[in-house]
Amino acid sequence: MLLFTPGPTPVPESVRLAMAEPTIHHRTPEFEAIFAETRALLFKLFETDEVLMLASTGTGAMEAAVTNLCRNTLLFVNSGKFGERFGKIAKAHGLATMEIKNAWDTPVSVEEVAAAIKANPHIDAIAIQISESAGGLRHPVEEIAKAVKEINPEIMVIADGITAVGVERIDVTYIDCLIAGSQKALMLPPGLAILGLSRAAIDKIGAGRGYYLNLASEIKKQRQNTTAYTAATTLVIGLLAVLKQMDAFGFGKLYCDTARRAKSTRFALEAIGLHSYPQSPARSMTTIDDAEASEIRSILKEEYGVNVAGGQDHLKGKIFRINQMGFIETYASVWVVNAVELALAKLGRRAYDGTASRVYNEEYFKSMLGKAR
Repeated sequence: MLLFTPGPTPVPESVRLAMAEPTIHHRTPEFEAIFAETRALLFKLFETDEVLMLASTGTGAMEAAVTNLCRNTLLFVNSGKFGERFGKIAKAHGLATMEIKNAWDTPVSVEEVAAAIKANPHIDAIAIQISESAGGLRHPVEEIAKAVKEINPEIMVIADGITAVGVERIDVTYIDCLIAGSQKALMLPPGLAILGLSRAAIDKIGAGRGYYLNLASEIKKQRQNTTAYTAATTLVIGLLAVLKQMDAFGFGKLYCDTARRAKSTRFALEAIGLHSYPQSPARSMTTIDDAEASEIRSILKEEYGVNVAGGQDHLKGKIFRINQMGFIETYASVWVVNAVELALAKLGRRAYDGTASRVYNEEYFKSMLGKAR
């Protein structure tokens, strides 16, 4: 079965083997050396002033960011399930909130965010997804972050990059907290979250807040190549293996390959009459809205060995999402779009003629040759 869900993503065999080594204790020089090497590569990936690893899912990192960086009012962008979650986290901790809510296919604009900030002087943090995976949407986060800082440089910009880190190069110039999760482009099992912090964020954290998710405690300990509490040792070992592979492959090449793959998949599926759902597609996944989305997913899984994700809430049964994150072989992506075309033929929607695989190959390799020249 080909796993093409946008998280969890397939774990490379070399990484599985690294995590299968005998368990070591987290308070030892051996693990501290592993931790230090992992941190060094995370700095290279995130390009932030500090990086922290938490034994948590991405939601834990979202909560840590909100509780440590917001003191008064959180402005959050709700264009999907995960943007909505930021608001729920803030309310659970008694923080005031202000929401910008759009349809799940609609990116927020710089103007909307600027207007909200100017209308509420109590806003001291904004939380937004770079890639909102509920609908495969890409928000213009870098432009928004810049505009926010121009209005009020004290406002903390929290960017959920759980389905963006490792997918594309993110300009962190005006971002104070960049969040990633292990089970997405980092190609690991769930359970490890990473935060990249700016110098301004570190200053704002101060003594930190909370207990387990107190980022001040983690900054102090992780600068000593250990953690405040028990480290997710096996996942950190796996992360080191992944980062070494990514570094050897080249982060730039990984980003280019992912962008080409996402574009080629979208072009191939549109060529057979399907419609791309988001107005501004993220590179991390290809999202198609279709009245027969559930039927297509069933055929893909049962007859062609391809597992893709569906939609949530009001989009359940109305969209399907194909992962583009991680190391994906070209032949596997070609088979996925070919299988979708076969599924449409099974449903009597169009005669199979190989259009999807042909368009995918033409677009993917044409852009590769163009770059080579």
